[in-house]
Amino acid sequence: MRLKAALPKLELYLYAAVLYLSLLWAGTWIWDASADNVNRKVFKKSVKPGWHYFGRKMDVADFEWVMWFTTFRNHILFALAGHVIFAKVCSLISPRHRSLIYGLYGGLAVLVSMGGGFLALVLSHCFILYSVALVKRKWIVFVAGLASLATFKMEPFNTWQQGFVTGYFDLQDILFYGGSCFTIMRSMSFALENCEKKDGNYTFTDLLKYNFYLPFFYFGPIQTFDQFHVQANNPNLTRKQREMWNITTGALLHLGAIFVVDVFFHYLYILTIPNDMKLVKQLSDWSLAGLAYSNLVYDWVKAAVMFGVINTVARLDHLDPPQPPKCITMLYVFAETHFDRGINDWLCKYVYDYIGGSHKHIFKELVATICTFVVTTLWLGPCELVYIWSFFNCFGLNLELWVDKIFSLPPFSNIEYAIGEAMSRRIRAVFGALNFWTIILYNVLALNSLEFAKLVGKRLIVQGFPLSTLSVLFVTYCGVQLVKERERKQAFLDDPEPAAVPQDMPEEVGKMKAE
Repeated sequence: MRLKAALPKLELYLYAAVLYLSLLWAGTWIWDASADNVNRKVFKKSVKPGWHYFGRKMDVADFEWVMWFTTFRNHILFALAGHVIFAKVCSLISPRHRSLIYGLYGGLAVLVSMGGGFLALVLSHCFILYSVALVKRKWIVFVAGLASLATFKMEPFNTWQQGFVTGYFDLQDILFYGGSCFTIMRSMSFALENCEKKDGNYTFTDLLKYNFYLPFFYFGPIQTFDQFHVQANNPNLTRKQREMWNITTGALLHLGAIFVVDVFFHYLYILTIPNDMKLVKQLSDWSLAGLAYSNLVYDWVKAAVMFGVINTVARLDHLDPPQPPKCITMLYVFAETHFDRGINDWLCKYVYDYIGGSHKHIFKELVATICTFVVTTLWLGPCELVYIWSFFNCFGLNLELWVDKIFSLPPFSNIEYAIGEAMSRRIRAVFGALNFWTIILYNVLALNSLEFAKLVGKRLIVQGFPLSTLSVLFVTYCGVQLVKERERKQAFLDDPEPAAVPQDMPEEVGKMKAE
């Protein structure tokens, strides 16, 4: 069903004004809290000298962002620049064998960066899952693959395997976990696709070329084997019209995003403030709401930039990698909530869609979502916080599916048709606003802490009721309406011709079906 009809322009302008003014107000509160408390004891650990000529210190609480753009910057630029140059030369000389050349370069880079022991460890896991793939039984692949993944998430197997990496340097642990865990997921994708192959088997060389593609090896994203195999072995290397322009524009946008984040880290300490619970308790309800929202927006920006850098290189290699995640601001349904589209595509293809089938049966849908979050829990690393995050997100997704199923049946569907399209959209936006803050609360606990998430929930739902609760929901409602309008326009651009309406369908019902 298409999104509901457009609202009056004046109403949309009002929504935009309320949203932007509210965000500006909340940002001002956070700015004041950042400036007034920069010398607090808790801040000294994660607020370091930054722009000396402006006299501003910088929030460095996110070790991953700092690692990428300080310690790891030179390493990744050198490795990826070498890959781009090497790949371009070899693609011109032998385009039919470029996937093999990518794999050889990636394997050599892994050997140089992590040593022969780690390379042998990765190859052993690849060989085990390749052997399992020859059996062509999906349940055996899942058992073997998840067992292999668990060895990197549970003791004493994890420590024993870490011993294969000789020497020590700052990035060793990051590269070890990234390369190992992504190897398992890629090998499982290879094995599962081999189970679907009717004529013969893919070769062990195909697995190695897929796994050791350097841009994806350490940090992802995961591109399923069927897509990578077709794209990497396509000898036709012609570019689409304006493709290089789009790649260049995307790279410049990522550089711009890095600069914007750097500016924000100097003026808004959104990552450090939640670590000081004494200060957080003194903030207003609006500041807390803005702080929780800002943390999720930043996490999306971080994922978009990091995957964007890698994806730019992949596009230069004539691949079509997984797209960056959808911005948290655009999310008001659990079904689209993910911060790694590669992992999400992997889970949907091999777990969620495989078990859920047509997604029309509630029980099968429940089993599918539970299995999906079980695998996700193992991927993230089993611990109390991940258990809580998985449970609430799984519950939220199923509740959303159940409510949608119920309201699609009479008499609710008849009532929706009777009240008109615009009013139906307004009512749906109210539910979308509630959903939006549920998503915020369920995910902020994984980004910050359980204590911070509990405090935000308590202040906005219990202590702030009714003024803070309703005002925050109204602002969110305005944002959801703007997002729905954007999606409605995009839907008409993608498919300007609505579906035909059966002649025996009532006129007002037919209009709703067409929308």
